[in-house]
Amino acid sequence: MPNMRDLKRRIRSIRSTQHITRAMKMVAAAKLRKAQAQVTAARPYAEKLEEVIGRLIGAVDPETQPLAATREVKKAGYVLITGDRGLAGGYNANLIRLTEERLHAEERPVALVAVGRKGRDYFRRRQVELVRSFTDIGDEPDLIQARELARQLVELYLEGSLDEVNLIYTRFYSALRQVPQVDRLLPIKAGGAGKDGGDYIYEPSPAGVLKALLPRYCEIKVYQALLEAKASEHGARMTAMDNATENAAEMIDRLTLSFNRARQAAITREILEVVAGADALK
Repeated sequence: MPNMRDLKRRIRSIRSTQHITRAMKMVAAAKLRKAQAQVTAARPYAEKLEEVIGRLIGAVDPETQPLAATREVKKAGYVLITGDRGLAGGYNANLIRLTEERLHAEERPVALVAVGRKGRDYFRRRQVELVRSFTDIGDEPDLIQARELARQLVELYLEGSLDEVNLIYTRFYSALRQVPQVDRLLPIKAGGAGKDGGDYIYEPSPAGVLKALLPRYCEIKVYQALLEAKASEHGARMTAMDNATENAAEMIDRLTLSFNRARQAAITREILEVVAGADALK
């Protein structure tokens, strides 16, 4: 059984860790509020743009648009969006597990684009073709970063390095619920209410508007995925730090109980020694 000095040292160490986890929880909660507001504000625009793209694709022949035309998939690409840091519970591990499942299930050649250090560091040590990597996205992704990432993905698609591009990220629902998912980015198969473009008048033409909107749609799709991923990361980290703080409190309680028992045993032993000494003097 540990002595009282060891128990006191462990209690101080765990209490110090508890202060750190509590501070990290508060920081993650503050970042989550801002990220959640960004996600909520961006979703209506992304959904409406997808609806417009769906109507336009229904009004023209999609095979005339390079970003919407279907072709034989000789190599499929996956864009994995993870965090640059850990201490977020199972956030990064769940994304990596989903990616491995998709890569192993693929019968076609595959390549990976890693966004975030955790995904990049994991897969570059494995037999997976890593064609691009992006790190240091930060806690607040902006449209400039999304535009650059989308530009490179479109470039890989148009030059034929990738014949299909899929996004793997975590969709944010709440601080306690984040769901990893896979979304098709290229070729664009936008849904939306109604595939009939006859109710609208487009200037200069449906094909001209679609050609201008498709690159924009890719940028917004990537931007939305980055926002969802970052909000999910903050939510997962806040939950993980909250659990760590509670676990530290439980450990401190158990160690304090052990310390009190050890101290009581020491006091009882000293009393017995005094009594035994007094009896010996009689």
